[in-house]
Amino acid sequence: MTAATLSDITDLTDFANSRPSVPERVVERRRYRTIWISDVHLGTRGCNAGMLIDFLDHVDSEHLFLVGDMIDGWRLKKRFFWPAAHNDVVWRLLKRAKRGTKVTYIPGNHDEVFRQFTGLDFGGIAIRRQAIHVTADGRRLLVLHGDEFDAITLAHRWLAHVGDAAYTVLMGVNRWFNLARRGLGMPYWSLSQHAKAKVKNAVAFISDFEEVVAHAAGTRGVDGVVCGHIHTAEQREIEGVAYYNDGDWVESCTALVEHFDGTMEILRWADEMAQRARTATIVALAAAA
Repeated sequence: MTAATLSDITDLTDFANSRPSVPERVVERRRYRTIWISDVHLGTRGCNAGMLIDFLDHVDSEHLFLVGDMIDGWRLKKRFFWPAAHNDVVWRLLKRAKRGTKVTYIPGNHDEVFRQFTGLDFGGIAIRRQAIHVTADGRRLLVLHGDEFDAITLAHRWLAHVGDAAYTVLMGVNRWFNLARRGLGMPYWSLSQHAKAKVKNAVAFISDFEEVVAHAAGTRGVDGVVCGHIHTAEQREIEGVAYYNDGDWVESCTALVEHFDGTMEILRWADEMAQRARTATIVALAAAA
């Protein structure tokens, strides 16, 4: 992925006036005060764009934070992959801003090319390196991608790229695994996430990352921190600091939301879609009886 130009970003805002290949669903949307999503990795085969489109068509919010790695520049440099569904995701995000949602985009390490535009606003989307969000109940949350605290990404960039290649292979297996499940009428289930949860070193890395991020947030005098980067959704208190990770749309397909009273919740969209399908089946069976 080559360096972005100002005209490239400006052209994106005009894109919101086009039509998506998959029209928006006309449904009653669940309203939240704030939504955080990250690690979508548009431009890769592992991106669950269809599930994210379903999510965006069923929810709405006053604030929307895009917490990095929305586009995978690392992968696009090696091989261009951009199906219509990825355009549809971008279209929906831009449409949110056009309709009045306050959208803040915090680029991560995979879409770091957009960090050169930090401090600028395009079509209602504010590009920031990090942000402070004040919840409805008055808590101050630091919002950042999280790669700042990843020693592998910072100190050993070549190793991070090797790890990215291995991860791509794992996600390929995960994609075929779920295609087989879909053919059998079974819901989405992340094989890669399950494998990561079973590997001792991965579990230790995630725990260390969470503690480092929470400690850094505490030294900055905030009440909590929201990040992404490690593809593991979580909410817990660490040393008196609220730690939130919104997960990803490659493995877990999760989002972090704030209700209008300041309550925070992690939405696991694969589970939501599976429940909706079960309900539809029950209704159909009842109607046929």
